Amino acid sequence: MSNVRRQSTLNSAAVCAGIELHGGNHTRLAMRPAPVNTGLVFIRTDVTDRDNRIQVEPEAVSDVKNCTTLENAAGTKVSTIEHLLAALAASGIDNLIMELDGQELPALDGSAEPFLRLIERVGVKRQDAPRRYVEVLRPVEVRKGKAFARVLPCAQLELSVSIDFKDKAIGQQKVEIVPDVRAFRDRLASARTFARLHEVAALQAAGLSKGGSLENAIIVDGDKVLNPEGLRFADEFVRHKALDLLGDLYLGGPILGRVETHASGHGLNHDLLMALYGTPDAWRFVSMNGTELLPELKSPARLQSVSA
Repeated sequence: MSNVRRQSTLNSAAVCAGIELHGGNHTRLAMRPAPVNTGLVFIRTDVTDRDNRIQVEPEAVSDVKNCTTLENAAGTKVSTIEHLLAALAASGIDNLIMELDGQELPALDGSAEPFLRLIERVGVKRQDAPRRYVEVLRPVEVRKGKAFARVLPCAQLELSVSIDFKDKAIGQQKVEIVPDVRAFRDRLASARTFARLHEVAALQAAGLSKGGSLENAIIVDGDKVLNPEGLRFADEFVRHKALDLLGDLYLGGPILGRVETHASGHGLNHDLLMALYGTPDAWRFVSMNGTELLPELKSPARLQSVSA
């Protein structure tokens, strides 16, 4: 997510399809260019009896268990959005219409790399309007037991992510990254989602992970990685956690701040956004020339109204 001055969209439409990780259904995603100040918008093309438009913003989050889910006032939902949002964040995409014919995005290979390839294939188009950044003015932190997430003032977005699992195949890992598009492509994009074997059984018993397989997730059993091809990186687990964090943060648009997390997940990531945007003196909207943006340029996200 390089600190660019202007808003961006795609040059042309990009389409992909595949199986949902949790629902197990086949879904199709079509990403289409959008005018300035549109923001990121999902449209459920399979929903015709109520409002099918879902704006990507923190206050639309309705569930953070196992994935991030958005929901509009009419009850229309879209879930497992974090991998796509991470690719959009790294690529600097501000305005996009995303048409989806089911509730959940296709899992593809369980990483953000297929989405990034689609974006890079059609190209990014700079638009004639200033890009709005969220500048962090003072530290904000949330905690849950030993887990924490905090954001500190910084001139660019920096991520510092650490995890600590009892499973020997995962263990303690840490990654630090400035997630511009090159670093994202090389270090995070291909890191896959993961689960422990005992968790998979529990998820399936709860009606989730119906589409999960060794084709779209890393499965760990104690000290073993069950995927025949092994890992893409020795620390692929924490890299994927950083990928998820980047996607979850982008619900509020590009941030200028250093984000540090330990043992965090979608829930704590979202709690951090709520705490940040619920603290008016902890942030402001700015353009890259350092100018605080006027209210009309703060649309579409209504971050001022977000509360924990």
